[in-house]
Amino acid sequence: MKTQRRLILSLAMASLMPLSAYAQNIVLKAHDTHPAGYPTVAAVESMGKKLDAATNGRIKVQMFAGAVLGQEKEAVEQTQLGAIQLARISLGVIGPVVPEVDVFNMPFVFRDITHMRKVIDGAVGDELLAKVTASPARLVGLGWMDGGSRSLYTKKPVRSPADLKGQKIRMMGNPVFVDTMNAMGGNGISMAYGEVFTSLQTGVIDGAENNPPSMFTSNHFTTGAKYYSQTNHLIIPEILVMSKVTWDKLTPADQALVKKLAREAQMEQRALWDKSVTEYSAKLKAAGVEFIELDNKPFFDATAPVRAKYGARNADLMQRIGAVQ
Repeated sequence: MKTQRRLILSLAMASLMPLSAYAQNIVLKAHDTHPAGYPTVAAVESMGKKLDAATNGRIKVQMFAGAVLGQEKEAVEQTQLGAIQLARISLGVIGPVVPEVDVFNMPFVFRDITHMRKVIDGAVGDELLAKVTASPARLVGLGWMDGGSRSLYTKKPVRSPADLKGQKIRMMGNPVFVDTMNAMGGNGISMAYGEVFTSLQTGVIDGAENNPPSMFTSNHFTTGAKYYSQTNHLIIPEILVMSKVTWDKLTPADQALVKKLAREAQMEQRALWDKSVTEYSAKLKAAGVEFIELDNKPFFDATAPVRAKYGARNADLMQRIGAVQ
């Protein structure tokens, strides 16, 4: 912890220096809570290599993966100060200042992954990035990252909402997610991600929900959760941001270059993500996990009250998202 604090302090001091003080070597420190090699990490590292090449080494990216600079809340605070220059973050921390992004957190707001990608690649995605940039968050929205489609993994097979009755399912710590699970028929339990493995192992919870790469890399499949029911109830993109402090120090030409390469990173991460899902799904199946295809409509219908409750303030935006073909 002391080492982490010293590192953050040194980064904060560096952020107070104008970029011109770096002469020909501008180093953009990038943060991600995911480990090295993860699609979001690899895409930003590739973006850094392109920046390096395009500027003849004048701008570089130094990646700090695996939450070495702190968990997401700490990292966002450091990005707002300019101590961290680039960060891949979830939308939960953005919602309080840019409420429009909360629309992506609702169940079944996207029909499928293809629909989500068309939305974030189009006018709606661009508008929400601009809203983040214009907000008091002191962050610049550069691009979107694919967080995959979340489904249930449990110790008992789930094929309908009735099968969830009495089952305690871990959800991310957000009321909309807990309400989603309750509406789907289960008992939503808000719990930190780091507690899930032991809680599954000891029976504190009966299941959780996530994407196949996360289920495998967290070893949750070794706890007796052998059924992966493909509800696809949440499809939540993540966002790549730059510190506004850093952004304002860049020349217009450098800003344009960063945005261009961030868009390329968005597409590159997507290809890496698809490959990752395929590979980890195969590994889960080889380890004995049964993938259950089911009819999503009963789950969609059951969560209608959640969309009505949390989507009321973004009703027009939800209509626009639904209209994207």
